[in-house]
Amino acid sequence: MFKVIPIYCDEDVDILIKPLLEAKGFKVLTTLDEKMLKASDIQQIEYAIKKRYIFLTHNRAHFEELYTELIAKSIDHPGVIIATRRNVYELARRVSKVLSGYTQENIKNKLLYV
Repeated sequence: MFKVIPIYCDEDVDILIKPLLEAKGFKVLTTLDEKMLKASDIQQIEYAIKKRYIFLTHNRAHFEELYTELIAKSIDHPGVIIATRRNVYELARRVSKVLSGYTQENIKNKLLYV
């Protein structure tokens, strides 16, 4: 059974994160799964919004800027997680721990750091 918050992983996130988070009960899509490997950052975030998946990335500079634009334009989105690069097992543990305190509704429009 999947947890409430689905996660869409940017291409800069190790694809091993998918089975690790799925083992913790999350529904996870990657850019590889969705054939979005060469899509621009804006296309990636728009895709996550369309699918209603929280967006997980390591790309702090670009996605902080895109997040600011979404808020300025009052565009609702499922949320963004910006993660520091670290061992993929540690990343999965941290993402799971942070998301355990949220529902899909109360994470909406938030920017989180792990």
